[in-house]
Amino acid sequence: MDNKKIISELALAKVAAEKAGKYLIDNKEILNTSIFSSNTDIKLKADIESEKVIKEFIASSSKYPILAEESGKSVTNLGDTFWVIDPLDGTANYSRNLPICCVSIALIYKFKPVLGVIYDFNNQDLYEGSQSTNACLNSKKISVSDISDKSKGILLTGLPNSTDFSDSSLIEYVKDFQNWRKVRMIGSAAMAAAFVASGKVDVYKEKGTFLWDVAAGAAILNAAGGNASIINQKENFQIDVFFSNSKIVDNT
Repeated sequence: MDNKKIISELALAKVAAEKAGKYLIDNKEILNTSIFSSNTDIKLKADIESEKVIKEFIASSSKYPILAEESGKSVTNLGDTFWVIDPLDGTANYSRNLPICCVSIALIYKFKPVLGVIYDFNNQDLYEGSQSTNACLNSKKISVSDISDKSKGILLTGLPNSTDFSDSSLIEYVKDFQNWRKVRMIGSAAMAAAFVASGKVDVYKEKGTFLWDVAAGAAILNAAGGNASIINQKENFQIDVFFSNSKIVDNT
């Protein structure tokens, strides 16, 4: 994909993300309605309606198919190039007025995220990046941190929905946590990736997240000088990720 095409599609994604973010803020009173819940997850009307806003806008100007969290694939065969949309990452936070949630949009080309936009609508912060442009926050260039030692670093992570919360499972996490100065769980994979890209933290890693949660963040992080590793993808697009400032490389 040539630079001109990437830049034009990035501009489209930015407008789509801002439209959805404004919609989520302006209509929160009616959108903050649960349509599904379990012991570990929640789905709101906001997720469904925000996705419609994004898909309709992108489809009006782009020929590429779409993989979206709520509606899945727009065509059976996505091909080499397709959009990946998370209309509201951090749904539980949104539902409880915790201001850590966002809209996330990426374009994939030959299994690699080539551009990404993350819109933190609560703070009106727009993160962007691509193979052809710098990583930016509100049009100002951003870059990853210079921390190379875990003992001086901040790790962002999360517990996958499949975690059984047994002693043995949690002990594995705690052993890793002991290597870091600070560990945080913020409830939004996309925002976690944006925070690594902008140097606020040093590593984000998680097992069992999904492609739509992190695709945009991967493109932004790579543009910011970091390294986004996405592995173990399953048929349902569930993945393991290790997103770092590229100075901390141990993903064990």
